[in-house]
Amino acid sequence: MSPRRLLVLLLLCASTTACTFPRPGVGTAGPESVAPAAPPDPRESNAWFAAGRQAVARSARFVAGERPARNLILFVGDGMGIATVTAARILEGQRRGESGEGNLLAFETLPHVALSRTYNTDAQVSDSASTITAIVSGVKTQTGVLGVDERIRRGDHTSVDAARVATILEEAEARGLATGVVTTTSVTHATPAGCYAHVPFRFWENDSRISDAAREAGFPDIARQLVELSAGDGLEVALGGGRRHFKPGGEADPEDGRKPGARLDGRDLTREWVDGRPGSAYVWSRAQLEAIDPRATTRLLGLFEPEDMHWETDRANDVAGEPSLAEMTATAIDLLARDEDGFFLLVEGGRIDHGHHAGNAERALTDTVAFSDAVRVALEKTDPGETLVVVTADHSHTLTISGYPVRGNPILGKVTAVDWLRGGEATLARDALGLPYTTLSYANGPGYTGASRSQPEGAHHFRHRPCDLRPPFECGFDGVRAGRPDLTEIETRDPAFLQEATVPMAQETHAGEDVPVYAGGPRAGLFHGVVEQSYLYHAMVEALGWTRGGRPTR
Repeated sequence: MSPRRLLVLLLLCASTTACTFPRPGVGTAGPESVAPAAPPDPRESNAWFAAGRQAVARSARFVAGERPARNLILFVGDGMGIATVTAARILEGQRRGESGEGNLLAFETLPHVALSRTYNTDAQVSDSASTITAIVSGVKTQTGVLGVDERIRRGDHTSVDAARVATILEEAEARGLATGVVTTTSVTHATPAGCYAHVPFRFWENDSRISDAAREAGFPDIARQLVELSAGDGLEVALGGGRRHFKPGGEADPEDGRKPGARLDGRDLTREWVDGRPGSAYVWSRAQLEAIDPRATTRLLGLFEPEDMHWETDRANDVAGEPSLAEMTATAIDLLARDEDGFFLLVEGGRIDHGHHAGNAERALTDTVAFSDAVRVALEKTDPGETLVVVTADHSHTLTISGYPVRGNPILGKVTAVDWLRGGEATLARDALGLPYTTLSYANGPGYTGASRSQPEGAHHFRHRPCDLRPPFECGFDGVRAGRPDLTEIETRDPAFLQEATVPMAQETHAGEDVPVYAGGPRAGLFHGVVEQSYLYHAMVEALGWTRGGRPTR
């Protein structure tokens, strides 16, 4: 046992009334070992938590005799439903000059697959906050809240303590593992924040966004909770966007003068991060990230945009230079893997979701391919005998693939089809009005009449106004006009094209069908069948061989 883990365990034991003898994890054998008891966990009485434990106990036979994982990497493709995976698979292959249908994304090569049910306690179709809470804590909860169970009163900071639930990242820290989060959104956005924050509303990213009552009471916003994380010795790595949530109000951004710091308390949390522990570093450009010496750096905060990072389609145009998701993932693994006790890392392809919300399949799918690249890097840099890799989505989107296109038809293009009933040649397919249509479309969203910023002035479609995907969600269009557009002369593969939507909405919405789960590495056989989303936490904990309040069983 490393000195670091021994110190953490001694501190845990000293803070409780007794030390207990935990049971070994599933699939292990041997004598029980002494380990400290943890304080009572409020999740023990939660029905979702209890059901998850029972479900994973029934799955123990699939991994009997297998050693537990030392490391865990959880990949979340935000909004990456089955249609997104299929379309991105085809797009990646076609961009290599292939037909695309036979291609496989990196995570599709993992040997174990399951389906996850994403509904939550108050919604048939969930948001990213409630779903990540289920994935990393083992309990389902309400829409729009993070790190709390369904007893929370949304927006009421006084209800947080009673509803707070531990996360797998916090538990990893308590056991002496190194931890990190990597994302293409802000590091304070729902998915990464779900690993370390406990708030009654997901958009409390800095103190200017929390309620007046919470601010007066000194309730910590999400950025503060990242820097001040008390579990273990705190996060080792946080890479993504979100600079303005960490900087004092009015302080000029080093890259984008239009988006200065947003904090009201005057604190510079990036400085506090650097001063908080020897070996800590803060970077905000790709060049600075590349200059980091992993041998001299023990903690790294990288904030590469004032808010979210660019879509992969646009990343090369960034003024200061942004690292790719794969590059951030590689750096995080290099830093975390030095910890002899192991590590937990969350990697989110967050802007997949944002591309779909904007009705823009090109950006959503290109980010999905970039997400696959990050998985590939992780698989190359880790030992499959030591590291469990789990890849999933928090929810789906309303993207649809349809229309009988011929094999190899451009996935972003108009449908070319064969009239096989009449034995005809492949021709441009047309709808009942005689108009061509695309393979990809959405059930709802801003593309109601096939809007595209690349379409000629005066075409019969609405003018799309770019979406602001943060409160107050200013997004939409200037008026719906009659009829579908004639796409004959429109380049639907243009990155600016918005796929058509059946129902006009300012933003495309999430969808409620099950999402895929892919897993490989030690005890990956725990991921199988159709499961509740909250089950994923229990499977990951059992794969690590953890017992509550104790150390991993090796």
